[in-house]
Amino acid sequence: MTMYANTKQQRDRYAADAIMSASPMRLLTMLYDRLLLDLDRAEKAHETKSWAVASTNLLHAQDIVTELTSSLKVDAWDGGDRLLALYNYVAGALIDANVKRDTERIRESIELLEPLRQAWHEASMQLTATQPAAPRPASGGMLGVA
Repeated sequence: MTMYANTKQQRDRYAADAIMSASPMRLLTMLYDRLLLDLDRAEKAHETKSWAVASTNLLHAQDIVTELTSSLKVDAWDGGDRLLALYNYVAGALIDANVKRDTERIRESIELLEPLRQAWHEASMQLTATQPAAPRPASGGMLGVA
């Protein structure tokens, strides 16, 4: 096994562990971060006419929007139906962007989703700030070693 393969395995393992141990709010912000990263990459690939790269990123972005849509509890709050409509609109825009090679549809999706990404991050920070701190071990240091 090459050093590169070992490093990639370690990085993949770390990412999998981070996902598996993340809170639901953290998972949501991670999804939004990756979604906007995919869209940024797709937009740049469109500009350089790297259609395969653009398509790969747009397809991954569509998968994330599908996940966000399927996990949305529309009846849990009064804005749920509007968020679902936005997700459906963006899903269609991403399909159009991919099929028609339409950079403007990518840009539109970014402009619609970026404020939501920021809002979810702010909500996450507020939620974290209001949660009680984890209890510290009585024996001194953070790891229980004095």
